[in-house]
Amino acid sequence: MNTRRSVREAKRNRSRRIRAVLAGGLVLGIGAGATLAAWNDSEYGSATFTAGRFEIVGAADGTTFASHATAGAPAALTFAATPSSMVPGATTYALFSVKTANPSVAGSLQWNAVTPSATGLAVYLRYGVRTIPAATACTSTSYAAGTSVVPDLSVLATNGTATQPVSANGGSTVNYCIAVTLQAAADNTVQGASTTLTWQVLGTAAAP
Repeated sequence: MNTRRSVREAKRNRSRRIRAVLAGGLVLGIGAGATLAAWNDSEYGSATFTAGRFEIVGAADGTTFASHATAGAPAALTFAATPSSMVPGATTYALFSVKTANPSVAGSLQWNAVTPSATGLAVYLRYGVRTIPAATACTSTSYAAGTSVVPDLSVLATNGTATQPVSANGGSTVNYCIAVTLQAAADNTVQGASTTLTWQVLGTAAAP
């Protein structure tokens, strides 16, 4: 009996030692795995940036648009009454249409006066500017119904009082109707006199 008990006890002890060794091996395996280099991965993103462009073009007839970028080569405005035959009290009207080119980003327009002569006929000239609907002739009637940009009978150095939006890629047109008046007070000294008036429409690209 003692012999059998001893055998069984020896088997149990051996089984315990085997389990202990296996357990130790598992712990050792986990510890060894923790020393391996960690896996890693990366993601990258990139984009190419290109600046847009902003350009405005003008037309004296509301149809034929082109660039008139300098005061030395302005669009030739056609006034309804011949401005070379003005008499005191007479008013003459002309259209100037402006839009963005294609391609171009959207922006806004500002009417500015280029400083005129301070002598001669220019002293007696007054002007005003209003915006009128598209495809509308610039006449006394359409001018009267338009939206003021430069107040009526302003001195020639007067700039516009507001800006006008224009959409991108020529999507909208601002039609300026200009009225120029020779004051009734113009005296005999200006008979036959001439002066050239130049105006600027300053375009500014819209902020995003």
